Amino acid sequence: MPELGPTLLQLARAAIAARFGETAPASDDLPELHRKGATFVTLTQRGELRGCIGSLEAWRPLLTDVQENACAAAFRDPRFSPLREAELPITRIEVSLLSPAELMHFRDEADALAQLRPNIDGVILTVGQYRSTFLPQVWEQLPEPAEFMAHLKQKAGLPAAYWGVNVQLERYRVNKWKEAAP
Repeated sequence: MPELGPTLLQLARAAIAARFGETAPASDDLPELHRKGATFVTLTQRGELRGCIGSLEAWRPLLTDVQENACAAAFRDPRFSPLREAELPITRIEVSLLSPAELMHFRDEADALAQLRPNIDGVILTVGQYRSTFLPQVWEQLPEPAEFMAHLKQKAGLPAAYWGVNVQLERYRVNKWKEAAP
C-alpha cells in the first residue's frame, strides 16, 4: 500500500486544482482505488487548519471518495471561506484512509477513557442526533483522554461534562499521508 499514499495525495490536489481550471498529470490507476474506501482530507496552511471533510464509512470507490472530500474540504467546510486559487500553492494536503469503525463496550466514562489509545484511535461519538469524530491526529493537540473526550463532546454540540447511558463510541485507525511543506 505504500504507492497508494502518493496517488491519493495527487488525486486530492488534482481534484481541487481542476475547480480552478488547472490540469494535473494522470495518476496511477491502482486496483485499490476502485474498492470502497473512507477518507478524510485535511488542508493546512502554515500549520493551521484550513479545511477538513471526510467519510466515516466506505460507501463509494476510494478514488471518488478522496476527490469529493478534497473538494469539500477546500470549498464547503462551513468553518472556512472557500479556498481561493492563490491559496493552493501554500496549502498542504493530508489524506487519512480509515479502517472500519468498531463499536466500543464500556461500563462508564472512566472505563471508556481507559480503553482509548492515544495517537492510535480515531473516535466517533454518537448521542441521539449528536455526532462528532476526531481523527487520531487530534491526539497531538489533545493528548489526555479526558480532554480529548470533552472536546469531542463539545464538537458534537454537547456540554464537555455530559455523560449518559445513551453515549455510543466507535473507534477506527487510519493510514495517513501528508504532502511535504510547500
